[in-house]
Amino acid sequence: MGEQRQVQVGYALVAFAALLWALLGVFSKSLLGSGLTPTEIAFWRAAIGGALFAVHAAFEGGLRLHRGSDALAFAAFALVGVTLFYTALNLAIQAGGVSLAFILLYSAPAFVAILAALLLGERLTPTKAALVAMSVAGVVMVAQGGDSGMTVSARSVTWGLVAGASYASYYLFGKWVLARYRPATVYAIVLPIGALGLAPLTPFAALTDPAPRTWLLLVLMAALSTYLAYFVYYTGLKRVEASRAVLVATIEPVVAAVLAAWLFGERLGALGVVGGALIVGAAMLSTLPRRAFGRRATADSRAAGP
Repeated sequence: MGEQRQVQVGYALVAFAALLWALLGVFSKSLLGSGLTPTEIAFWRAAIGGALFAVHAAFEGGLRLHRGSDALAFAAFALVGVTLFYTALNLAIQAGGVSLAFILLYSAPAFVAILAALLLGERLTPTKAALVAMSVAGVVMVAQGGDSGMTVSARSVTWGLVAGASYASYYLFGKWVLARYRPATVYAIVLPIGALGLAPLTPFAALTDPAPRTWLLLVLMAALSTYLAYFVYYTGLKRVEASRAVLVATIEPVVAAVLAAWLFGERLGALGVVGGALIVGAAMLSTLPRRAFGRRATADSRAAGP
């Protein structure tokens, strides 16, 4: 009974993390409406979130790299997984809306299959190729299926796919890094480096013209949808199988779309809904044991969250 309870708690924590990540769309859309640029939103999310993880990692005694040679890998991941990814997601939301951005974000497993074949020498199996094709078909349908409150354009789709491609770095880097470092250590290092990469592109309007509401949203985004989301995800992951945890986490784009419809009046057309289902469905199938991506999903295969 105790073990079953632990599993239930684990799934609840993973679902809670997905809900917190879905709130990113609400925070970003509101902050964009207040006049902040996509790069500034990304900068403060990374900077504040990194500071929270640094405090966490300091308590765990995990602020040091085991080897100096790991620094280059951390820096590369920070630039792709934080500097580029956080900015691309905000640009996708700005250009097309929350629903479109979060659906295209889940094209990441298709990019993983392609990049793993190109960079890591992993075999692109027929199953992987079929799921890539499923995602591509979904993207094409979403690109044709916009409706009220959102803009489907070359810019919005491109930034959404850039977000998905850069999000793929979490899967690829996660397998290597989580076998060596605690999650708090990883984020305590990569988030500040990612923020440094954004600094030259940030106008810092939140400092020159501070507004309490703006700072409240920035702090909530960093504390809830970055620090707390990652923390509860990994806490839940300790109690359940990683493959099933990732399946639960795919409620994220669904919740994001519901919130966007409720708060901002965003609507996908019928074709867009079908396309979105194909993309999210391919992402879910990619987590199934020994099938979609040719191996059982593990806790090391996904560094977590957007």
